[in-house]
Amino acid sequence: MLLVRSLLFNLAFYLMTAAIMIAGLPTLASRRGVLWTARTWARATLVLLRAICGIRVEFRGLAHIPPGGVLVAAKHQSALETIALVAVLDNFAYILKRELLWLPLFGWFLSRSEMVAIDRSKGSRALVLMNEEAARAMRDGRRLIIFPEGTRRPAGAAPAYKFGVAHLYDRLGVPCLPVALNTGLFWPRNRLARHPGTAIIEFLPPIPPGLPRAAFFQEVQDRIEAASDALLPPGFPRPAPQGAARGPATAG
Repeated sequence: MLLVRSLLFNLAFYLMTAAIMIAGLPTLASRRGVLWTARTWARATLVLLRAICGIRVEFRGLAHIPPGGVLVAAKHQSALETIALVAVLDNFAYILKRELLWLPLFGWFLSRSEMVAIDRSKGSRALVLMNEEAARAMRDGRRLIIFPEGTRRPAGAAPAYKFGVAHLYDRLGVPCLPVALNTGLFWPRNRLARHPGTAIIEFLPPIPPGLPRAAFFQEVQDRIEAASDALLPPGFPRPAPQGAARGPATAG
């Protein structure tokens, strides 16, 4: 039954996504309209997950979300959080790979919503361009979402944060909102199965601007990893952290 329900969800999800994108074509006239369409899509996805797969998403710490521009640094275990964060963060922007803008139809919405797209082929220059685009997003009071590890990692895997998040924090001069989660237990990466249960996405107290980059980099890792570990079942393996990697982090 688990596999059947997962297949049914995937079918319903892609049909619903196509329907919302087609119906939402008129909203391409404005960024605000596209963001409204994205939040509608995200909330509809969460309804499908609960109805078909028995996965409920619980948001904690919403009161910690500050007003105005903020850097949102989230743990990345699953595709689920890339969708769910859209449902609760207004005026959001993702840092993502430029290649996603080339996708038919979906890429149109990404481009019109003014996401921060990174060309990884530019190497260290990509970090400079990311900072420039992110600064523009902050001037618009946006919630800039970044996955500091750059790619999805299994629940309980040793962390592999990239130092790009510290460069961004230092450049922007805004609070950083850490986000812990356990979504990989229910929507594992690169797997079809969707496991029933309550996935938790927890917004932690913001880290104020002004910390030295190295101090911030350690602080954001410590907060996210400790809170994410606390959301895992008792006895779940918790490997020791690995060293930091260099380069920009994107949605992946």
